[in-house]
Amino acid sequence: MKWDELLQIVGKEPVFHSSLLRAGSIDPVDLGRQLSRWVKSGKLIQVRRSLYALPERYRKTTPHLFHVANRLKRGSYVSLQSALEHYGLIPEYVPTVVSVTTGRPETLSTPFGTFVFRHVKKDLFFGYRIVDFKDNQLVSIASPEKALLDLLYLTPGSDNIDFIRELRLQNLNTINSTHLKDFFRRTRIQKLKRALNLLDLILKEEQ
Repeated sequence: MKWDELLQIVGKEPVFHSSLLRAGSIDPVDLGRQLSRWVKSGKLIQVRRSLYALPERYRKTTPHLFHVANRLKRGSYVSLQSALEHYGLIPEYVPTVVSVTTGRPETLSTPFGTFVFRHVKKDLFFGYRIVDFKDNQLVSIASPEKALLDLLYLTPGSDNIDFIRELRLQNLNTINSTHLKDFFRRTRIQKLKRALNLLDLILKEEQ
C-alpha cells in the first residue's frame, strides 16, 4: 500500500484500526510491516496494537479523547470523573479519561494520554448514551446520573459524608433525581443507598 492510498482511506478518521486497510488482495503481513515503517518515520501514530492515528500535519479530524477511549476498548463507556467534568458537575479538570467496562480493568498509556478502564459487573453496565461530540465522532458516555453512581460504586468509602462533600458537586439541578433513584433500584446496592441519602442531606443543607 502506498501512502497516498492510506490517506485516501483514513484521511477523515480520527483513529483507525488496521483492519480498515485489509481489503482486496492486500497481504496482512506486508501491511503490518508497512505500518511499522510509517510509525518509525513519524508518518503514523500507533495508539495501541492495530490502532493508529495520523499526525496533526496529515489529519483532517482532531481525535476527541473520549472517542479514543471508546476505540481503545470495545464495550466501554466514559464515566466517573471524566463524565462528571464534561457535564460540569465537578470543578476539577480531569486529565485522565476514565471509562467503565465489563472486561478486565487496565490503565493504558498512549501518545494521546492515559486512559483508565474500571470493571463493573454486566448487570451494572447500563445508563449510557451515544453522543456525537464533533466531526461525527460518536462517543458512548454515561448519563450524569450513572456517572455519579459509577463513581460512588467504584470508590471505597464513598458512603461517607466527608467523601460526598469533597466531591464539591455543582450544577446539581442538571441531575434527574428520578433517574438517579431508578438506577439505584435497578442495582439494589446498599452502599449506594447510603451514599445517595448523604447526598440528599447535603442538597437540603444548601437549599
